Amino acid sequence: MTWSQNYAPLGGLALSTLLAAIPVVALLGLLAFWHVRAHLAAIAALLLALATAIFAYGMPAPLAFAAAGYGAAFGLLPIGWLILNAIFIYQLSVETGQFKVLQDQIAGVSGDRRIQALLIAFSFGAFIEGAAGFGAPVAISGALMIGLGFRPLEAAKLALIGNTAPVAFGSLGTPLVTLAPLTGLDLLDLSAMVGRQLPFFSLLVPFWLVAAQAGWRGMLAVWPACLVAGGSFGLVQYLVSNFHGPWLVDIIAGAASLLAVVALMRFWRPAEEQSNPAARATGVAPATGPKWKAWAPWILLSAFVFLWGLPAVKSALNGWFAPQLPVPALHNAVLKVPPVAPSPTPEKAVFSLNLLSATGTALLLAAIASVAVLGVGVRRAFVLYGQTLLRVRVSLLTISVMMALGFTTRYSGTDTTMGLAMAGTGWLFPFFSPLIGWLGVALTGSDTSSNVLFGNLQKVTAEQLGFSPVLMCASNSSGGVMGKMIDAQSIVVASVATGGHPESPSAGTVLRAVFWHSIALAVLVGVLVMLQAYVWTGMVPAGRG
Repeated sequence: MTWSQNYAPLGGLALSTLLAAIPVVALLGLLAFWHVRAHLAAIAALLLALATAIFAYGMPAPLAFAAAGYGAAFGLLPIGWLILNAIFIYQLSVETGQFKVLQDQIAGVSGDRRIQALLIAFSFGAFIEGAAGFGAPVAISGALMIGLGFRPLEAAKLALIGNTAPVAFGSLGTPLVTLAPLTGLDLLDLSAMVGRQLPFFSLLVPFWLVAAQAGWRGMLAVWPACLVAGGSFGLVQYLVSNFHGPWLVDIIAGAASLLAVVALMRFWRPAEEQSNPAARATGVAPATGPKWKAWAPWILLSAFVFLWGLPAVKSALNGWFAPQLPVPALHNAVLKVPPVAPSPTPEKAVFSLNLLSATGTALLLAAIASVAVLGVGVRRAFVLYGQTLLRVRVSLLTISVMMALGFTTRYSGTDTTMGLAMAGTGWLFPFFSPLIGWLGVALTGSDTSSNVLFGNLQKVTAEQLGFSPVLMCASNSSGGVMGKMIDAQSIVVASVATGGHPESPSAGTVLRAVFWHSIALAVLVGVLVMLQAYVWTGMVPAGRG
């Protein structure tokens, strides 16, 4: 059985768009305004999405339920697998007393909470984004800040805002590596174009992050640190993306930003230091012994994640054990049609059990190595892992249901309906082009998925309207990064990573804290792309658009 997507089931795009938006609006409303628990809100939105797909869009029920099942499985593997092991590494560090040592060392660089936010949420988070992606930066940064005494909601908000500018080059450049063959555009051109958009925001985001944390005056008091963090990151981001490619942009830029801020702290300090309240007592005394052990879990994490992301290693692991299982009833059964695809094109639906090459496995191996280095007994490690699983069980359910919702909207075509509505904006399309990417990431939780969903739409629309396809396809990825902070996956991950405390935020509270930041930054990307389309046309790679 095959089924062709229909992007205007009500006959016109306007009414069809309103219909397609119902599940998304319901989800956001239940979370943000009615304070419904995240897993219940996700279930309600999923039921609405299934009803819309089956009864309005005419999607056969077996295909709709298969799409939801595919998304639910993807929510557990690899996303849930990654989150579980990331939280376990943090818990291991806390339980052994090494995190207290690490906390003191970071405070030694600067006791100012604004500088700590820059170091962890922006610079270190970008490094982890470049190596792993998939929510790992938010989980790890949020947990680190909690341990340093940040309030849970504040930690969640800052981790999400900080995890924006690096996303288009995340996970060894995967979003752009995926976009290039889908659109037939040159990978290095796309990398260069994104590298001529995001550095503006790499410079801006540290100032924005600290202003969201400490207010305008608080930000002005540490503007040199914001400038150094963002300026060093943006400069290296531009150089690597334009003269090397997309693969190592965030890793090199994140490391450069970290080192630059640490170096600045040797010569400059804020006039008035803002300190966090004393971190919560964990009941575990600071560890004794060599200080380097406090860094061991995080060094091992970075090393394993980087190693696992190398194409040669990933290919070798996939060759040993990576069964590709076609999703029953769904694989090649849904046809994308013009203008999203040049001709009716079947959507693949293959679930990969490549656990050996999944980033979550790299984190688990980093945890096992940390257990050995820190001298934790096997029995104690198993008990702690079980406690971690118990802690995140509801969140794993939430992530699974959220992904089921995202896959249902993708395969039914409802998200494409919303994208087409933005694409029909004529001369304003350069402004709305990044907002299409923002919508894609907000719905799917992934810049890569957004590029898969809307990349060809951006190219076709650009060609029809006389704009550069390279500019518009790159804008899909650059605009998408601002949707990362409000996608359901990231919101739940941030809530999990900062949970376990009396004042820990719900997913709805986290969403409300970052929603308008996401909108405002996405609009600014739209303004930049408008300028590049009409004024700064020389910024587009010459002769390749």
